[in-house]
Amino acid sequence: MQPILILLGALLVGALIYFSWLAAKKRREAFQAWATKNNWSYDPSRSREVYHQYQFLDKLRQGSNRYAFDIVRGEWKGRSAEGFTFHFETHSTDSKGNRRTHHHHFGVVLIQIEREFSELSIHPEGFFSKIGQFFGYDDIDFESVEFSKKFCVRAEDKKLAYDFCNTGMMEYLLQNPKTGLELEGNTLALYDTNRLDPDEIEPYLQHLSNIRGLMPEYLFRD
Repeated sequence: MQPILILLGALLVGALIYFSWLAAKKRREAFQAWATKNNWSYDPSRSREVYHQYQFLDKLRQGSNRYAFDIVRGEWKGRSAEGFTFHFETHSTDSKGNRRTHHHHFGVVLIQIEREFSELSIHPEGFFSKIGQFFGYDDIDFESVEFSKKFCVRAEDKKLAYDFCNTGMMEYLLQNPKTGLELEGNTLALYDTNRLDPDEIEPYLQHLSNIRGLMPEYLFRD
């Protein structure tokens, strides 16, 4: 009986490995097809260079062993753009002293805009943002009570936050309540809570274009 159980266990593990490999293969093929269609480049391999390039973004400074993969690069409506899945690790220890590694992934899509700005982040309000407020991290409030309840806004320059979060922008973001974004330098980035999928790239790029379009043009004048 025991040899049969061992064999069944081995077959199950083998099947899981195969289907995992098959899913990854289909995923890479879908990314490549999207990149080819849109005249973009695609690199499925792990890259720490992407982290070093964008490490000024707060979201990318979490945990350890940080790298990107499934990286697509190209041009969208005349702007340099990029998308990838980002990985980082955290660790925990159980009551017996055993250390566990936790792998985290989230998607990133970003564009380069016309001029550089100081740091600004907008994320849906949640448990961790409320904890941050408790420890003194400044969450900027706005005249729109609904917007202030839905989003946590932080910025080095409060005037930029108020200019960015104008009436049109607040109305748009309230229609897209899961939006998490950062602006720093000339990089405008959107975040997904899970790995980036090929069919999400174009909608996120359009979302970024809409956000850029709602930024007041006086912000781009000398």
